[in-house]
Order: sequence, then structure tokens, then C-alpha cells
Amino acid sequence: MTGRSAPAALPPPLRVWLGPAAVLAALVVAVLGVLYADDSRPGTADARIWAAVDGVGPRWRHIALAMDFLGEPVGAATLVVATVTGCLLLRRPRAAVLVLVGVCLTVGTATLLKSLVGRTIHGENLSYPSGHTAFATALALAVALLATGRLGLGRTAGTSLVLAAALVAGTAMGWAQVVLGAHYPTDALGGWCTALAVIPATAWLVDRTADRLVGRTADAGRRERR
Repeated sequence: MTGRSAPAALPPPLRVWLGPAAVLAALVVAVLGVLYADDSRPGTADARIWAAVDGVGPRWRHIALAMDFLGEPVGAATLVVATVTGCLLLRRPRAAVLVLVGVCLTVGTATLLKSLVGRTIHGENLSYPSGHTAFATALALAVALLATGRLGLGRTAGTSLVLAAALVAGTAMGWAQVVLGAHYPTDALGGWCTALAVIPATAWLVDRTADRLVGRTADAGRRERR
């Protein structure tokens, strides 16, 4: 499944830009985590954004609830299984591994950070970073990386597609979490950046591990022929 013919999970043209972007995203996550550690109040930016989205109509709340469901265990598992299946049908095994491992690592990282940062909302509910936003962004990133490889996009077009997909998915899920009062806006930003930091790194590790396995298999085959 991860042989030499298997396309890379992280298309080579994108590594130049997504690497620094991942580092910058990790720094944002860390800075926000320090700023809001053990806090239970909205920041200035949080309060302004909350005021802007306050009082949305029932139709928008229904949309927000639908978005929220996609980040819950049943909805998230359904999306992941469907995406992994699609990757395998397209003969993109590394992309399938990235979806499964990358999304799990992203959500796991967000969950760990919640305990470390200790920011709360509505009493004792840990809020930073938003796991729902991290999940949606991570899945969008993985799918966009797959699309970039399939379409053979270059550095600029591919990077634009990947970042645009992450922005749309993260903004949509983050908006839903803020409208429902489940998270502060800065929690959503933290979740978005968590995915942007984890997914490129995971994709790189998937490719590196697969390449090593291919190399070992090739070496073993040469030794047997001798």
C-alpha cells in the first residue's frame, strides 16, 4: 500500500510553504494558550465577535447545530470513514493513513491542550482549543492535500487550495461553535491553528515512514536475489 508508486501524502511542491505555516500556527497556539491559561472570561476580541453574532435567527442556529453534529463522535466517525474509503478507492493509501492518523492526532492534541491550558467556559467546561474546529480543519487539510496531488497543482496553486480549504472549514465550524456558545472565538482560532500545525507534520511523517519501509523492502529483495 505504501510502495514507491504510492503518491505522497504531502506533495513536494507544498513543503516549502506549509512547513513554515505549521511552525507559525504552533506558535499561535502556544501564545494563545499562555494568554488564556486558567481563564474563564472572554477576551476583548472574543467579546466583540460574540456581540456581532449574537441573536442569529433559528435558521442559522439549525445550520450551526448541523455543523456541530459533524464534529461529534458519530458525525466525525462517519466523515472519516467515508473519506478514508474514498482515498482507498482512488488508490491513495498514504492519503488514507493521513486522514486516519492525522485527524486522530489533531483531536488528541486539542484534547491534551485543553487540560494543559485550563481555560473554561460555562463553569468547568474546558474550551481551549476547540476540538470541533480542529477536527473540521484537519479533515479539510487532508482532503485538500489529496486534491492537490491528484490535480498535479504547483506550489502556489496547491498552497492556495490547501489554505483556502482549511480557512473555509475552520471558519464554518468555528462560527457554529461561537453561535452555539460552546467556545470563545479565540478557542476556534486555536483549534484551526492546531490542525494547521499537526496535519503537515503528520503528512511528512507518513511519507518518511513509507519511504523507509519501501527502502527496506527493496534492500531485502536485493539480498534475496544474491
